[in-house]
Amino acid sequence: MKLFFKILQIAFLAIPLLAMRQDKPLRVIFFGDSITQAGVGPTGYITQMGEMLKSTGKDSQFELIGAGIGGNKVYDLYLRMEDDVLSKKPDVVFIYVGINDVWHKASSGTGTDADKYVKFYEALIKKLKAQNIRVVVCTPTVIGERNDNSNAQDGDLNQYSKLIREIAGRNGLQVCDLRKYFQDYLAQNNPENKEKGVLTTDRVHLTEVGNKFLAEKMLEALLQK
Repeated sequence: MKLFFKILQIAFLAIPLLAMRQDKPLRVIFFGDSITQAGVGPTGYITQMGEMLKSTGKDSQFELIGAGIGGNKVYDLYLRMEDDVLSKKPDVVFIYVGINDVWHKASSGTGTDADKYVKFYEALIKKLKAQNIRVVVCTPTVIGERNDNSNAQDGDLNQYSKLIREIAGRNGLQVCDLRKYFQDYLAQNNPENKEKGVLTTDRVHLTEVGNKFLAEKMLEALLQK
């Protein structure tokens, strides 16, 4: 009988704690470069995700946090991971990095070779998984919007996207395949084969329409069971 009352007492204590845990919003961090830094702006993709969640009455279930810094490459993310991600104790982290790793090879000779990119990327994943954080990996979008594979960095972007898909496969992770989504969208919506002005302002950074499209794809990935 004493044992029964003890179990009952523990149950009464545990139920409110479980309820509190369920009521707490899921903390989601978007970890990346200038596209993510701009994502928290008035028309940025993170802001638009919040508005989309609000429109469906789900905004109280999620806390969306941007952790983007302009010019960042994969090793920059690794160096600031403790302060900008792990210290915030997220439930979900979207890793969205790769544009500068590719772009800076041509623009300033400071990009990231494919083998080093993979090593740093997997080091990020290892740290996140050690904390039981759900990880969503994102392929890089575009450096130029021409839809016939004539943008200068298309080859590298396709290669690095393939590497991310392989990393995800090895680690059992969800992929938000932004490279494919953007290519498919531009094939349908860029009949003049313009270099910019459809989803991007300057071949890389997003227009309001580009941010909305990205927000929709990120939200689909977030809500995926």
